[in-house]
Order: sequence, then C-alpha cells, then structure tokens
Amino acid sequence: MARSRSQVAKLSILLLAGILAGVALGVAALPTGVLVGFGLGAVSADYDELPRELSIPPTAQRSYLYANDGKTLITSFYAENRHDVPLAEVAPLMRQAVVAAEDSRFYRHSGVDLRSVVRAFVANQSGGEVQGASTLTMQYVRNVLKNDPNRTEEQRAAATEMTTGRKLQEIRYALALEKELAKDEILSRYLNIAYFGAGAYGVAAASQRYFSKPAAQLTLAEAALLAGLVRSPHTDDPIDGDVAAALGRRSYVLDQMVEMGVVSAADAARAKAEKLALRPSIEPNDCTGVPQEYADWGFFCDYFQQWWNDQPAFGETVEARQQALRRGGYSITTSLDPGIQARALKEALEVYDYSNERALPTAVVQPGTGRVLALAVNRHYSLDENPDGQENYPNTVNQLVAGGGDIDGYQAGSTFKMFTMLAALESDLPLSTGYDSPTKLVTKWPVSGPNSCKGYWCPSNAKPEWMDGYRTMWTGFGRSVNTYFVHLTERIGADAVVEMAERLGITFRAEDDAELARNGARTWGPFTLGVSATTPLDLANAYATVAAEGRYCQPLPVVSIRDSAGRPVYAGGPICRQVLHPDVARAATDAARCPVGDQSAFGRCNGGTATQVHTILKERPIAGKTGSSDNYATETVVIYTPQLAVAAIAANPDDPHDLVDSKVQAKVAEGVARIMVDALRDEPRAEFVPPPLDLAFGIDE
Repeated sequence: MARSRSQVAKLSILLLAGILAGVALGVAALPTGVLVGFGLGAVSADYDELPRELSIPPTAQRSYLYANDGKTLITSFYAENRHDVPLAEVAPLMRQAVVAAEDSRFYRHSGVDLRSVVRAFVANQSGGEVQGASTLTMQYVRNVLKNDPNRTEEQRAAATEMTTGRKLQEIRYALALEKELAKDEILSRYLNIAYFGAGAYGVAAASQRYFSKPAAQLTLAEAALLAGLVRSPHTDDPIDGDVAAALGRRSYVLDQMVEMGVVSAADAARAKAEKLALRPSIEPNDCTGVPQEYADWGFFCDYFQQWWNDQPAFGETVEARQQALRRGGYSITTSLDPGIQARALKEALEVYDYSNERALPTAVVQPGTGRVLALAVNRHYSLDENPDGQENYPNTVNQLVAGGGDIDGYQAGSTFKMFTMLAALESDLPLSTGYDSPTKLVTKWPVSGPNSCKGYWCPSNAKPEWMDGYRTMWTGFGRSVNTYFVHLTERIGADAVVEMAERLGITFRAEDDAELARNGARTWGPFTLGVSATTPLDLANAYATVAAEGRYCQPLPVVSIRDSAGRPVYAGGPICRQVLHPDVARAATDAARCPVGDQSAFGRCNGGTATQVHTILKERPIAGKTGSSDNYATETVVIYTPQLAVAAIAANPDDPHDLVDSKVQAKVAEGVARIMVDALRDEPRAEFVPPPLDLAFGIDE
C-alpha cells in the first residue's frame, strides 16, 4: 500500500512538472479530474515536514517605543514597515477584495487550483498574455520563504526563481498548509505579509501608509485599490508610481468582486467613480523619526538604543539585537515622563535657546529604581544640516546628555566633593571632622603648570573671604571649600575617592581619565574638584544612589517590554545593589542639605552656594551641590529628594575653552529647582532620615 501511494505521488509530481515546465504539451489537455484521480494529495508534504517558518511565521514586524504611559508613541523601529493584526481587525471588504484580486476560487480549492494551473500553462504556451496560477496559499508560501530573516540572501532569492522545482515546492507546501490550517487563518497570514508598495508590508501598514487609518476602517474603493497593488506593488504604487495603473487595477478588482457576488454592480460603479483620495503618512522609524514637536525626545530614544544594544537577552551580538528590535514586533514602554521631559526642556531653553552654541544637558532619575525620566537639552535631535558649518547646534544626534560615541562628558567641578565626603565617612571620619581651611593648600601630589607650587599641586578657595577658616563637612560642603576637601582627600587617599565615584556609577569615557583611574588614582588629588569628564545622567544617578540611602541602580530607560503576541519578555526590572551603608548615605545627605539652602537635622548648615533652590522648593526637604570647573568653563547643579534626582551641566560641547561664566549657575539652579517642583507636584512630602550620632559627631548614641 505504501509503495503504491509512493508511486502515485511520483506520477503526480511528474504530471505537474510536465505542465509547469511545458515538457509534454499533451498533458495540458488532460482534464483536471485526471490529475486528481492520480492522487494530487499524495504530492503534498506533511505539515510536520514544513520549514519551521511556515508553521510559525517569522514575519518581520515593527517595534513600538512608548513613553511611560504606554500610549504616547516616541517612535518605531523597523527593517520592513509591518505590523500584524488579526483578521477581525481587517475590514470584510478588504478581505473580499484581496480574494477577488488574487484568487477568486480561494475558498473552493485545497491550496492548488489545477484549473488555473492548466489554463495558465496553455495561455503561456500559446504566446498570449502571460498568466500566473498561484493561489493565495502558494503566494503566502513564497512570501514567507523570500522574507524569512533567518534565511541567507541566496535562500531568499531561491524562493522567487522561475523554475519548475521552486513551483513544485510551493505546491507541496501549500497543500500541506491547507490540510492543517483554516482558510481564514491562511488569509490572515497572507494579508499580514503581502507587500503593498510604498514600503508598506501587510494590510495594517498599507492602510496607514496610503490612507492614515486602521485596516478595519477601509472603504470599498480603498480596499479595492490596496488589493490591486499586490500584483505589481513596485510600479502601481499611486504615491510614487503609476496612478493610472493603480486606478485601472482598482476597477479590475471591483469587477471581480461583482463577479464573485460580494458587492453589487451599483456599489462597484460608485466606487469606480470616486476620485483617488490618498492621505499618505510615513510611520516613524528610528530615533530621528520622533515627531517634530517632540524632537528633543530623540536623545532619550538614543539612550534607549544604547541600553538595548547591551542586553544579551535580545541577541548574542549588537547586530543581532538590532535585528530583533527592527523585526521582532516589540511593544516597549519606556520610563520617559513626557511632562517632566517638557519641563526640563523648557528650563534648558530658558538658559540657552536652540541657536546658542552653549548647551544645558539635563537628566532626571528616580532613586531606588534608576529609571530615567527625562533627558533634555536645547538641541533638536536631527540629521538636518546646521547653518554656517556649526557642528552640534541647533541639530545633532550626538548623545549630549548621557554620553557615548564622541561625547565623553563635561567637568562637573565641586559636585565630585560628594565622593570625597562619602569616602571620608566610610573611613570613620564623622561630619563634625574639622579643619582650619587656608586660602591655598600645598599638597603632597607633584604637578607642573599654573597650579604648581614648587612642583606640587596647590589649589585655592574661589572666595577666600567666605570659604576660609575652620570648617566641618557641613560647612565645607555647603560653602564648597576646596582646601577642606583636598585636605580630606589627603587623609583618606585619592584612590578611595576615585573608587567611590566608580562605585556610584561614574564612567570614565575620556581616555586620559580612564588611564588615571586605572593606574594613577593614588596621585589623582585634583579628582575631588571634579576635573574628570562626566555626564548629567551619570551625575544624577550617582546622587540618586545617595538619595536611595546607598542603593545603586543601573540607569534604566524601560518599564516593560512585550513581544508581538503581547507576552512579557523583559522581567529584569531595576538592577540594584547596596553600595553604601545606609547610615553613610544619610550622613552625606545631611551635609548635602547645606549647599541648597536647607538645614541639616542637627542645625549645622551655615551658608550655601545655591540657597534659592530651597526657596523655590519651599517646605520640601532638598539636598544637592553646585560645581564650577576652572575659570567657570562649565557650571553644574545637581539636587535630590528621596523621590527624584536632577542634574544639569552648562557647557559648550564643541569648545571646552568657551567659558560659560559663573553668572549662569544661578539660572541653572533655579531651573533644576523648578523641574523638581513640577515633577513632585502630586507627590507626598518625603523626609530624609537623619544619620546616627557617631557619623554626625563621632560619639555613640
């Protein structure tokens, strides 16, 4: 029996091959019933033998990137503009139009329409108009095999070769699919993979591309137009191709629908009479595709891509991860808060507008999770050319806020004193540690240049009349006394300060900084004054670690990720670890309340560099620090509460010798304070926990 069936299968294949290749003209005259009698079903492959991509379609789908509400679209990523939808979300008229256009006997054959095969063969052999004989099921097989991202270029090309072998393979696979899948399932898969021209793959993308509407809302005329494009999408596309050909195909499809009995002749006539009413739209692609009104969101999108490229869960290599992002159909809810982002951009523009060569990159981070809520800067994230050869303004795609690529960061000045204070507290030096701070301090670290005193580094206080004298960590941090913190660094070791900064997430992107951190940390005394390049994101997250009582969390731009079927695929959540004893962090916070005009739990603050911050925040507890680099080349402000950390650095990204001037610091401080007010408007008041007495005064409680 098995041998007999095998012989039937072989004979059927030979007969089909004869028809397809034109080897035996007499075969064409055979009634289709003869072929059926020979057992066409025996030609079919078993469903289990099908390539995996036919049983589990690997169609490339667009991934969507949303703000933290899960609804506001930032952009999408795709190699092919495609988004699968269930058949229920496709207008019935569209389903009928495609069947009418491509395979009117779709619901009556078993995957191969032998009548059409024979008719096409005879017509083609007689020299008339070339006809095809592929059913929707056979077209679906071809589309899957030629678009499968897991196949090589050669394998994909073979799926469209004009050979008998390829056609026979299509027939065998189509018959197998029809034995296993319902007709509507095959139609659904076909509609989601077919190319409709103008870069649109699948009916959902085509409906948006041509008419800016969901596929469920397509009218008869619109459905007929789209269905007509499938035959020659590269030439008949009415946006960039032949409008007359597209309308001609629309009329053909409408006539076919009348012949099938799915629409009336009157309805078809009215649809034919409709003028072409396109409403074309282009789906955003990549970070430069962010809507124009939200062009600043591109910097957050760019940071998301950096994060994605580091995630092994989405591929073994960066290339594989990018392919997954552009083909995987993910729905990604990010941590971007549009309201906070808008306020951060507003405040940046209050300091410098888009046309200013100076910038105010600003980052907002959530303590305890590391979630990045905003990355703003007075720039358009765009590839558009800049006037007069300007490099980074008003347009740029360089990561000015989070760093990376060509951006190492900016010097953040005295904000790095936080790392010195933390290292000192860890070394059992309490907040009350006193030192009579001179105007200038000659250190033990050899240097050359303008800051050298007989070959040794000798930093000075910026405002001796206000900074000099006996200082503790409270008053030294509040008034930003250089010589006090350099003295602390000498006591505990510069390498301890560098290690503390690294522990809290400061990344050394500049080669010189990285080399000093690796091999010269013990002699890197100036590190405590913020001579290393950093970014607003690194700085905000480092201070967020202190706000979270020593719990460091890796910066995180996402909240959730779902695959194309809606299943959660990213459950990692915040990646956090305790890097400081909570009491050490609490003690540092107690002193950090001084610079911004708040008061320590023990009433020891006496003077601050940005006291207007507390005035703007009113009764909400606040901590932070200001920083000025040499000659006021940059000005930095970072502030935090238990719920939020904000950092901003005024700098010229293209010219570190362009001095921003000390006067801008007050504007930056007021701006970050207003960001904090806006962001916490609906949040309850959160208190800082006072440190224990041993870390405050060196005495047991």
